[in-house]
Amino acid sequence: MSEEVKLLGVWGSPFSRRVELALRLKGVPYDYIEEDLLNKSSLLLESNPVCKQVPVLIHGEKTVVESLIIIEYIEDTWSTAYSLLRKDPIERAQARFLTKFIDEKCIPTFRNSFWSEGDLQKSCLEKSKEYLSILEKELKGKKFFGGNSIGYLDIAAAYIAHWAGVFQEVAEVDLFDKKNHPILWKWSQDFVNYDVCKKCLPQREKLLAFFQPRKEAMKAYVKPSAV
Repeated sequence: MSEEVKLLGVWGSPFSRRVELALRLKGVPYDYIEEDLLNKSSLLLESNPVCKQVPVLIHGEKTVVESLIIIEYIEDTWSTAYSLLRKDPIERAQARFLTKFIDEKCIPTFRNSFWSEGDLQKSCLEKSKEYLSILEKELKGKKFFGGNSIGYLDIAAAYIAHWAGVFQEVAEVDLFDKKNHPILWKWSQDFVNYDVCKKCLPQREKLLAFFQPRKEAMKAYVKPSAV
């Protein structure tokens, strides 16, 4: 009998959804457990005592944390017909480099573009658009970063495809659009309309309804050192 798989997550978290996408694409059955980060369960605290955050993957008696690490664990553990990473070592290394770029450069700078003010916001918007152009170059001639199907880097970039548009509407900021980044924009539309993504990503209207009244609270996440 195969070991039971559980995923601890939060419905509106792009990092939780990364793991769900990977599990669904690989065809791995799992039980999803919704967490309340204001009232964390004993299971979450026991499973991730260091960070006490989601997502957490529980595979039998094994526990894996951090979304990108979990995705690589899923890829290495379940050998299915669907591969999230290419076989070529150079392509795998490049995908890992760009996912690191997304998490360490793009997302923190995008957040400041949405929620900061004044000179910091202006500089972050300029830098964010540069970052989007870098990613767009990686997409030339391809439907997805993974080629003809969604792969590791596409999953890592889900924040850009789905959440960035929500946040820029809430914050009333122009960052990512069809005119300035047409290739990346088309990718984002193909991504959110991909069958597995449509079933897994939270509804845009639900995200808007959740974040609109929390606009001021989001400004507390501004970190000037993010650029």
